[in-house]
Amino acid sequence: MASVRRHNITIPKLSAEMLKAWAEIPAAVASDCLGRGQAMAAEISPLHPSMRIVAQARTVDCMAADNSALHAAIGICEPGEVLVCNAQGYTNNAIFGGLMTRAATDAKLAGLVIDGSVRDSEEIVAAGFPCYSRGVVPRGPHKGFGGVIDGPVACGGVSVAPGDLIIGDADGVTVVPFAIVEQTLEAAKAILAKEARALASLDQGGSLAEVYGVPEITLID
Repeated sequence: MASVRRHNITIPKLSAEMLKAWAEIPAAVASDCLGRGQAMAAEISPLHPSMRIVAQARTVDCMAADNSALHAAIGICEPGEVLVCNAQGYTNNAIFGGLMTRAATDAKLAGLVIDGSVRDSEEIVAAGFPCYSRGVVPRGPHKGFGGVIDGPVACGGVSVAPGDLIIGDADGVTVVPFAIVEQTLEAAKAILAKEARALASLDQGGSLAEVYGVPEITLID
């Protein structure tokens, strides 16, 4: 059986105050602040639209259809962290399900984002465990091929490093690199303030075209 390897690194931490501030920021606004990037592919979606994640990433790189590394990662994560797993985009075998949800909730993890499939979806939703995946399928996983924990991974077309901030809501998932979390938060607050002004303008009979400086319509002969 191949071993599960783990990078020997120190994962940077965000303060509780910073995480609380980010709880007010939608994934869409976070992406807007990052050049309308850092948003995972549309296929990485929540099992239920009420699900929400605001947490730092612990990364897992799995072999296709194998969940050995994901099992191992649940046992070493700290409460409040979110597992971000590259399952190679393979959707025909689920590598996370009901029993692992129980283990993850017991460990007080913030959720799972996986570029792959899960199963026992009704159990996951009933447990209130935030889960974003590329697919749902009944076929289960294999074990024994190994994997890597706490290294850089690609998930939904976005690079994720341990400690990066994961923002998930009904729209999907945005990744905020740790190094720019604070400045991105300030930019997000500015966008929300602008949106509030836009709503106020609409209440007063104005238009979004005026607020956002859309050029006037030119008639064509």
